Amino acid sequence: MPGRHVTDQQMRLFMTLRQTHTVPVAAARAGISQSTGYRLQADPTLPSQKKKSRGRRRPDPLADIFDTVVVPMLQTSPGIRPVAVYEEVMRRHPEPGTGIRRTLERRIRAWNAEHGPEQEVMFRQVHEPGKMGLSDFTAMGKLGVTITGEPLDHRLYHFRLAYSGFQHAHVVLGGESYVALAEGLQNALWTLGGAPHDHRTDSLSAAFKNLDQAAKDDLTDRFDALCQHYGMTPTRNNKGVAHENGSIESPNGHLKRAIEDALIMRGSRDFEDLVTYRRFIDEIAGRINARNARRIDAERMSLKPLPARRTTDYEEVTLRVTSSGGFTLRKVFYTVPSRLIGHRLRIRLYDDRLELFPGGTPLMTLQRGRAFRDGSHGHVVNYHHVIHSLRKKPMALMGLVYRDRLFPRRAFRDMFTFLLEQTSEKAACRMAVDLLALAHDRGCEAELAAQLEEDLRQKRPPDMAALHALFSPSEDALPDVEVQLADLSSYNRLLCNAVSAQEVTA
Repeated sequence: MPGRHVTDQQMRLFMTLRQTHTVPVAAARAGISQSTGYRLQADPTLPSQKKKSRGRRRPDPLADIFDTVVVPMLQTSPGIRPVAVYEEVMRRHPEPGTGIRRTLERRIRAWNAEHGPEQEVMFRQVHEPGKMGLSDFTAMGKLGVTITGEPLDHRLYHFRLAYSGFQHAHVVLGGESYVALAEGLQNALWTLGGAPHDHRTDSLSAAFKNLDQAAKDDLTDRFDALCQHYGMTPTRNNKGVAHENGSIESPNGHLKRAIEDALIMRGSRDFEDLVTYRRFIDEIAGRINARNARRIDAERMSLKPLPARRTTDYEEVTLRVTSSGGFTLRKVFYTVPSRLIGHRLRIRLYDDRLELFPGGTPLMTLQRGRAFRDGSHGHVVNYHHVIHSLRKKPMALMGLVYRDRLFPRRAFRDMFTFLLEQTSEKAACRMAVDLLALAHDRGCEAELAAQLEEDLRQKRPPDMAALHALFSPSEDALPDVEVQLADLSSYNRLLCNAVSAQEVTA
């Protein structure tokens, strides 16, 4: 056709048809003119082979500097970024102008393809059912999750089977530690109903950070014992080589994006408590597992059976309760009932709680606290533990190191601040202690906080007499107890019957 170039395909078709047809017929069937057919017959070279390569249309701006300046830089500094080379070239030789950046980048890329250093090769693996399970931790701070308005500083422990893609996620309140790993791993295995032959983690650098050699060896021994309990062979990838754990590193990102999408669909990132948030995470992991249900069910047949029971997923320490009414553990001070002062407690340290044992019997459970990022101590305080002593020494509240943590609700703390502005320190401390004592004695912490919020809105101090009357038990609510006294003569009859029975027996 006029105005169109003949393609290689048309040329081949024409030459094939020419073997059995005349030039006009072969040209018509190939879609070219008769004159073109005669021309192609005279010169059977393919059109693509007749094209001449386009030469340079302007002088090479790097002709004088690439081999003498750029190449030595690339040879002596492998891995240097092209933009750094460009900036250095502009500093030494500004003559070519700033418009050479893209040209320089393309030339460097071509040079690296021919002369550059060898790069690391990724070897894709064939995963066998029941062979490999992987664990990793991933930070969740960027998602902005809050619990009742307070930011939740947490991570996710993530477990995954390499073959079927089974996943389990566990909310971790602290950092990477043996306790978090042991609890999350065992939860995953018991949810799965079996254990893989091998278990791989990264180097757990955060768990080993700032530990001496003895502590590192102890942590390694405990992890090996945990894997041995479930019949798994522990393996670790090389430090800083994340792609060796690639079967879970990439799913980490997919899981976090799924959580992000679910939070957007939920319309709020605030949860009423930690249990609700953990249930939310479990639901997302369950959706992912539902998509791989067939492969997961098939892999379960190749898993090792679970042992009869779980192994320990806590650390155990022994501490003495001091005269301050508590103990300090991992730079966090915890209060306990004052009757335990001087006693030694056996403490089981979990990721989110502490279980206290004065002997072999469980005594109580405390929420685990964390030290602040600046290194200052944290406090987990229960005013019920110290209120009886604070009543005798209310001025101790003024300089108390954990004063802000002592108040159970914000209304109590705000009221104390308001009282300090309106009255003397002594009166403010006395009234704040009386409020805490009233909440302790009457069990009306929430109701009293609501009343204090109303007083704060009205900018008035609390009326202690009215509060005592408000939260005192109602006389109408007290039951009428009528005591029926027995007739004393009935005791005489009882004794006579007992004597008669003895005589008959004799």
